[in-house]
Amino acid sequence: MKHVNLRIYRTILSLVLGLFMSVGVYAQNITVKGHVKDAMGGVIGANVVEKGNTGNGTITDLDGNFTLSVPKNATLVISFIGYKTQEVAAAPSVMVTLQDDAELLETVVVIGYGSVKKEDLSGSVVAIQAEEMNKGAITSPEELMLGKVPGLAINQGDGGPGSGSTIRIRSGASLNASNDPLIVIDGIPVANDAAPGTPNALSTINPNDIETFTVLKDASATAIYGSRASNGVIIITTKKGTQDKIKVTYNSTYTVKDPYKRIEVMNADEFRAAIAKQYPVGTALGNAANELVSLYPKQSTDWQDEIFQTGLSTDQNISVAGKAGFLPFRVSFGYNNEKGTLKTSKYERYTGSVNLSPKFFDNHLTVDINVKGTINNNRFADSGAVGAAAFYDPTKPVYGIDPADPAYASDVYNYNGYWNWSNGANNPNTLSAVNPLSLLYDVNNAGTTKRSLGNIQLDYRIHGLEDLHANLNVGYDVAKSTGDNYVNPGSFQSAKDTDFKNIGQGSSWNNLRRNHLLDFYLNYVKDIESIQSNINVMAGYSWQHFYYRDYSLSKSNSVDNLGEKEGWTYHKGEKRYLRNNAYPRPWENYLVSFFGRLNYNLMSRYLLTATLRNDGSSRFNKNNRWGLFPSVALAWSLINEPFMEKTHNVLSNLKLRVGYGVTGQQEIGDYQFITKYTFSSSPSATYLGSYLLKPDGYSPDLKWEQTTTYNVGIDFGFLNNRISGSIEYYQKHTKDLLNTVNVAAGSNYTNRIVANVGTMKNEGVEFNINAVAVQTKDFSWDLGYNVTWNTSRITKLTANFNPNYEGIDAGSASYGSGTVLQKHQVGYAPSTYWLFQQVYDEYGNPVQNAVVDRNNDGQITAADRYMTDKSPMADFYMGLSSQFTYKNWDLGFNLRASIGNYVYNASNADGGSLNSFGNQGSISNYNKKAVEKTGFILTSSAEQKASDLFLENASFLKMDNITLGYTFKKFITDKLSGRISVSMQNVFTITKYSGLDPECDAIDQNIWPRPRTFTLGLNLNF
Repeated sequence: MKHVNLRIYRTILSLVLGLFMSVGVYAQNITVKGHVKDAMGGVIGANVVEKGNTGNGTITDLDGNFTLSVPKNATLVISFIGYKTQEVAAAPSVMVTLQDDAELLETVVVIGYGSVKKEDLSGSVVAIQAEEMNKGAITSPEELMLGKVPGLAINQGDGGPGSGSTIRIRSGASLNASNDPLIVIDGIPVANDAAPGTPNALSTINPNDIETFTVLKDASATAIYGSRASNGVIIITTKKGTQDKIKVTYNSTYTVKDPYKRIEVMNADEFRAAIAKQYPVGTALGNAANELVSLYPKQSTDWQDEIFQTGLSTDQNISVAGKAGFLPFRVSFGYNNEKGTLKTSKYERYTGSVNLSPKFFDNHLTVDINVKGTINNNRFADSGAVGAAAFYDPTKPVYGIDPADPAYASDVYNYNGYWNWSNGANNPNTLSAVNPLSLLYDVNNAGTTKRSLGNIQLDYRIHGLEDLHANLNVGYDVAKSTGDNYVNPGSFQSAKDTDFKNIGQGSSWNNLRRNHLLDFYLNYVKDIESIQSNINVMAGYSWQHFYYRDYSLSKSNSVDNLGEKEGWTYHKGEKRYLRNNAYPRPWENYLVSFFGRLNYNLMSRYLLTATLRNDGSSRFNKNNRWGLFPSVALAWSLINEPFMEKTHNVLSNLKLRVGYGVTGQQEIGDYQFITKYTFSSSPSATYLGSYLLKPDGYSPDLKWEQTTTYNVGIDFGFLNNRISGSIEYYQKHTKDLLNTVNVAAGSNYTNRIVANVGTMKNEGVEFNINAVAVQTKDFSWDLGYNVTWNTSRITKLTANFNPNYEGIDAGSASYGSGTVLQKHQVGYAPSTYWLFQQVYDEYGNPVQNAVVDRNNDGQITAADRYMTDKSPMADFYMGLSSQFTYKNWDLGFNLRASIGNYVYNASNADGGSLNSFGNQGSISNYNKKAVEKTGFILTSSAEQKASDLFLENASFLKMDNITLGYTFKKFITDKLSGRISVSMQNVFTITKYSGLDPECDAIDQNIWPRPRTFTLGLNLNF
């Protein structure tokens, strides 16, 4: 009892002492009552925290007032978006007036041949900073801006490692010429074709080296690059050296890729049952079919499981930046290694970059030196194995009999250990599909691409006339790719080879891309206070030379001399036969330009931008070589008008913009306006064993394709731009379309040439809004949303009006001899689906091989097809990004949607019937979902496989990624900080499309499904 009482006394004593101590502490505190305002009045939601104790803080109320208890000698830190952070000493009453952050207001945006303050922009330009870019397992730079920019649509590549994406800005302005935007990397406009073996011009750039993306969308912004700017411009600026102390940054990711998607086909038991029901024993066809599925009565193979694997990848990057003496510098090295989800696929990339940015002559001369190098190693897996695996007979084994087995010689189905269809010993069934594993392992297809891109840029501020700058930019972009693609000797593929049976053949390639650039311009910038004006004038000259060379040589596998073979020559040194018609194929073209731009700012209210560019291209003859591309844009900053002052407490930005401009297109290939000779590509077109030269088609009157763009926009901001965004309408008119057209027989050396025929109209509306939805002492929530509506229509396709013109074939399925499913036609969007109309019974079920006789002539012909008014182009596409931050934690995700895009499900069309057996010595599996949907039991006709039954709405909503991260400001030492994160990509897809992925080609036949990826990331800063 005494012990209990003692404990009670001790407890009471502790509480009393604690009370006195807390009273003592409280007595040392003061209660601060304060008010935070800006030039317009009280600031709502400003952060007020005790310096050194971020756990003690508050935010201002609706009137800008706050109350906070802090120690007597404390310092308060007051901050809010768009204002400079201020510190004040604690006192019973404080008044704080926040000042605008001039650096934020004067943020410059790269616009091509210079830069401009963000507030002075008059064109449609969006800049994405490094901190705003997407996170996760990013391999290709375009993934960084996925869903971030209105008017920018990025269609991701397939599931292959290192696969690239298709990029479109405000749809496309061309039919047969390139619709890719112009990519400018550190001042170097690069070719879209970086090198064979690389998916696009961006694929060899390390995403970790990128500082900003600037997307130029309207003609006012793009016309400075007039010759290739009709599809927009993406300017990439990489990270530079700094004036700070040397800083080391290390980024590391480790990724697991799950190939979770599968085409739903029948398993072995379901397939045997379906064959037994569809082809009953007792008929010649039934006996043959049931015999084939009964060869291995206990065998069951899931071929899709056999070809896929869990993909693993890692990305390692280290950079060092800072200043060494007088020299700001940055150097980086990156290594990326990906094992793909399709067996045998692999991608490896080494990157290195060096930037030096010193200044001389009292900062009058700025030197910027950039050098980047990349080595890409690819082990290409045949994506055709995906479709082959889906429909290969599930009752057959993967492997044949072991060669050590005595029965090996009698097993006619064995090729390098893989089971395949045969008609007897060493007699492959040439009409059958190849074992999917053999497609992967019996083919050696690998290549290496080496690329170097660099420039030196000199900017000299003239002594005595400091408002005038002279800028010289000299750069290069060189890429070389080499590789081999051969089948293995003894494989099923080599057994089908008519030239080298059981030996096999392939090809080796050696390709070169070279791009040299020289730009020079003068830039004069002057503030004229007497008339409250700022003038920014630029004029310059550009010279660019592109050289391409492709060389591919067909060779046999290693073999002893077999004697003379027509079209081949035996090479003793290589012990191979070499194809006789191999020769380098070089191309080159020049682009010479004169350009100028005027930016005029009057009273910070009225903005004018005028641009003129004159381009000369060697791709056109001397009469049509030059193209003149003007543009003009006007902007009115209403927010700076005196009559708007009373709105400043709510409205922080309001700008009206209008623009007009003309841009050009010349991406059609070289030498098409002159007569030339080419080697025939057909092995049968030889004379005495030598390949013949033949004249090629030509089009002497080729000229620039031109796109005229009109743009109207409104930029807005509220609460000191805590909420900001824009809305704009654009209209594009393209004339002199570079188009492939038919020519009259006998009038040229070919029946189809490229000519300037046709017009097209493209229009749309873009809207985006960004907001700091919540901001407290510990928690913030940032939101970004954008939506784009776009429509395109072909308005003319012939030189003279012809209502009966059948249009131009635009897309085909591979089955049969090639089934055309899309056309370019006047009055429709490009690549609109051109199909037969399906017939349905009274219950709404499709009737097999019955399509509508639309012209009522009593027969079904191509004349019964119709333009569906459905195309692969989305009517709307949008993106939503969200970022939550709580103390050191952050959680972000990105959603993306596409609405109104259609896909022709050719996989269902080709495999959507139970009757596909033709008694040709092999049998194929069925698309289970398609068969259940259609109920078809007959052999589908060509018309059935081109009917609108298989045209599907492929609208989707995707969560592209979600990332959870923790940032530590110091770890072990104050000099070490960083961030650790986990992320998932391809999180979910909501769609009605029945195929594997609605984000696929317009004709879905053989997609390598994108995996779901899980990534662990670590960033360290020293």
